[in-house]
Amino acid sequence: MIIETLSVASSSVPTHSSSRWQAVLSRDVSADGRFVYAVTTTGVYCRPTCPSRRPLREHVLFFDAGSEAARAGYRACRRCRPDEPVSPAVARVERARRWIDAHADAVPTLATLSKVAGITPWHVQRSFTKLYGVSPREYAAARRIERLKTSLKSGAKSADAVYEAGYGSPSRAYEAAAGALGMTPRTYRSGGKSTEIRYAIGSSSLGRVLVASTPKGLCRVAIAETDAELTAILGDEFPAAHVVRDDTGLQQATKAVVDLADGRAARELPTDVRGTVFQQLVWKALRQIPRGGTRTYADVARAIGRPTATRAVARACATNPIALVVPCHRVVPASGGVGGYRWGAERKARLLEREGNE
Repeated sequence: MIIETLSVASSSVPTHSSSRWQAVLSRDVSADGRFVYAVTTTGVYCRPTCPSRRPLREHVLFFDAGSEAARAGYRACRRCRPDEPVSPAVARVERARRWIDAHADAVPTLATLSKVAGITPWHVQRSFTKLYGVSPREYAAARRIERLKTSLKSGAKSADAVYEAGYGSPSRAYEAAAGALGMTPRTYRSGGKSTEIRYAIGSSSLGRVLVASTPKGLCRVAIAETDAELTAILGDEFPAAHVVRDDTGLQQATKAVVDLADGRAARELPTDVRGTVFQQLVWKALRQIPRGGTRTYADVARAIGRPTATRAVARACATNPIALVVPCHRVVPASGGVGGYRWGAERKARLLEREGNE
């Protein structure tokens, strides 16, 4: 659908169109795939990142898709190629990301990535962060942690895994692991041995609710009918961890999670969740969905700058380790209905109904 047209006589710009115009002015790479703009004086429609000279605002129309602009009589721009699956701007940033993936032991300087992508260092930093939600350096650090985890889980010795993951020394790996794994590589390899996880179980209108925490924050929130089902969940990633029930110590956290289960607002809780870069981006986007609101999987994919990653978004929702706190229940299919939910579609429907009635 066409969003709006602004004539010279207009006194104000709708917020939605204003944000799109700002994306055009800044050539926001994360806006690619969300809409196109057409220029009435040239008869051409473009991506938000088109390098062509910016038109005057009064000559611009916004469309949700290139096909709609084409039906309105506009033709695709030859410079930004809005009908192709990946824009030239995104493709350049993708080259930088693939270079980081292929050079595990290298520090991704902006100067190097600038040469790889064919854009200035400033644009590398800005566009990469816009598109993936993390800086190139943060992305490289997360990828090294992922490789370290994979090697350790496969049974590799800690020293071997450290160097295979791209760390220059064990001390650097241990420093990174303390923040990302919550433990040393050796402890992670042993299945979390000596790691203490405290948990509590409470009752809610959705059933029994488990709240588990490391010293850093919540690591598991689950919903089930019985306590036995809930305690079994804790052994999935760290089967050798020292698991201790602590209803008193986790009383406030349990109350907050039960409030969420019963459809009430609750205070923010510290979390300690581990996942891939993509999963972390999705979970962050889910926490930005307001109470009473919903988004489709495609909406979330666009929000994180990956408009074609709808299925991957659905998988990230399904693997959300802290239900309710990260509200994956607020993501619904575009076709209608509530869709699937790890803890049951009926529970999801009840949650949405309660939040929508506030």
